[in-house]
Amino acid sequence: MEIDLENLSKQELLALLTKAQKTISKQESELNTEKEKSAELERQVKLLQRMKFGQSRERFEDPDQTKLPLDVDPEVIQEQEEVIKQEITYSRTKKKHPGRAKLPDHLPVEEVHIYPEGDLSGMICIGKEITDILDYIPSSFKIKRFIRYKYATQDKDNPQISIGSLPERIIDKGIPSEGLLATILVDKYVDHLPLYRQKQRFSRENIDIASSTIDGWIVQCMDALKPLYESFFLDVQNKGYLQVDETTIKVLDEKKKDKSHLGYYWVYHAPISKLVIFNYSPTRASSAALPVLQNFKGYLQTDGYAGYKAYGNKSGVTHLGCWAHARREFERALDNDKTRAQHVLVEIQKLYAVERQVKEQNLTPDQIKELRLKESLPIINELGKYMFTQMKLTLPKSQIGKAFAYSQTRWDNLSAYLYNGNLQIDNNLVENAIRPVALGRKNYLFAGSHDAAQRAAMAYTFFANCKKHDVNPYQWLKYVLENIQSINHKNITDLYPHNYKTLIIDAVE
Repeated sequence: MEIDLENLSKQELLALLTKAQKTISKQESELNTEKEKSAELERQVKLLQRMKFGQSRERFEDPDQTKLPLDVDPEVIQEQEEVIKQEITYSRTKKKHPGRAKLPDHLPVEEVHIYPEGDLSGMICIGKEITDILDYIPSSFKIKRFIRYKYATQDKDNPQISIGSLPERIIDKGIPSEGLLATILVDKYVDHLPLYRQKQRFSRENIDIASSTIDGWIVQCMDALKPLYESFFLDVQNKGYLQVDETTIKVLDEKKKDKSHLGYYWVYHAPISKLVIFNYSPTRASSAALPVLQNFKGYLQTDGYAGYKAYGNKSGVTHLGCWAHARREFERALDNDKTRAQHVLVEIQKLYAVERQVKEQNLTPDQIKELRLKESLPIINELGKYMFTQMKLTLPKSQIGKAFAYSQTRWDNLSAYLYNGNLQIDNNLVENAIRPVALGRKNYLFAGSHDAAQRAAMAYTFFANCKKHDVNPYQWLKYVLENIQSINHKNITDLYPHNYKTLIIDAVE
């Protein structure tokens, strides 16, 4: 459509010009928006690439530390060449072998005596040389046969019969021993070997056991171990300092055809007593934590998930944040605003330097609190002022804006670890306890039912506590299965991994 500009009035020309300017402004705005979206998408792609292919550790390095000068003085080059020459000369000389690693003393020894070949009748033995090698015998199956003898009195009219008693077993009239049951559970939940692979191992030894039978064994084991799990559950509820986190588990659900349900393991860790429990819930809603946190009083440490907020705000509860999660937000913002994100990461690194000092010096809780107030509190105060100032100059929806907002809205929680020397700077200890679940998911993929997921939570509870207290999980579980049915319920805590460890040490001594 052509417009006759010569015949238009001033008002019409002005209106037409205004309309054209608005159209151009709109197009420029849309173009800028598209550019911003493109830049954001590109940033997210780089972030995902770094998460997938980059280093897994969450460590921030100052890039300036790794820069090398482009122009090197000739004297330096000559000096480096001389060093390289010395290194080459040294490497050509044969280095003395440091010797073999020492073999542990607790292993059984099988002696193999080797004599020289030929006639030794006219010779005398003047000594011997001993060479130790580490051997391995693959696990094997055997039949354990109990033969019970019967005795009877000689009274023909009313004989009294006596027979030896079978030891108590987890599966009465079943074929598996406690050692076999412990092996199956450890293989699945510690070494992440699914049951169908364990069945293949049975088959290689010509032992035909149905998968449903092995499933039934696990159910019966967990039923027997339930009192021990409930004791763990009650003990953790009564601790005054808990770290909490959750992770997903896919569960087959009969109500959902051709679809799995996404359930959650809720994990509670008491850092002072080193107790851990896993509890399964079909949902991530905050109500899932009610069994443990409903009446909790003390220090509660979590990540930034909003579901914990209601528990953290309760009277008698001090809600602690996690500096590791805050750090991750700024690490994600490096591509968006390197200067400010890098500044914050360097300051957070200083806080962790204080924590390394705490571990290296093996300080008491009172000494830890004193050191933190002296070294960490000034860093936190200055960092808080910096964030408050920078938030006013930052777009809220940008990645650096989100990072600032994450920390600022949780600033009191992040600073609360300064209150007590027993408190941790982050939630990493409970996250470490969750890691076996992630490994297990990659192997068995899902739980067969909601009940199976809860049984798995019990197994993860037991083995996480074994790991915390450096206890052999197979030896512990075998001992527990052999004794749990005869132990007095008042002494159930004697079966805790750390108490079992003390018992074994006392027995050896």
